Amino acid sequence: MELTNDMIRQLAQLSRLHIEEADLPRLKEDLGKMIHFVEKLQELDTTGVEPLLHMTDNVDVLRPDQLSPSLDRSTALAIAPDADDQYIYVPKVIKK
Repeated sequence: MELTNDMIRQLAQLSRLHIEEADLPRLKEDLGKMIHFVEKLQELDTTGVEPLLHMTDNVDVLRPDQLSPSLDRSTALAIAPDADDQYIYVPKVIKK
C-alpha cells in the first residue's frame, strides 16, 4: 500500500491530531513500516491456531473484597495541595 501525504493528513484529521508539514516524511516512513509489518503477519499460516483471549489460564482472578485501614478525612484534607475544611479541590479536566 502506497501512503500519500494526503492520506496522512486525513488520518491526522480523523484522529484530531495536529501534524506539522515538516513531520510528514517521517510519519510516512513510520506508517509504511507498520503497514509492511502487518502485511508480513498476514502471510503466516495460522490454520489450527486458536485465538488467544488471555495470556494465562487465570481469567478474572479477583482478590477478596476486604475492609482495610485508610486515611481519615482530616489527614487527607491536611495533605491535599488545595482543600478547605470539607473538600479537596482538583484542576478542571474537561473544558467546554
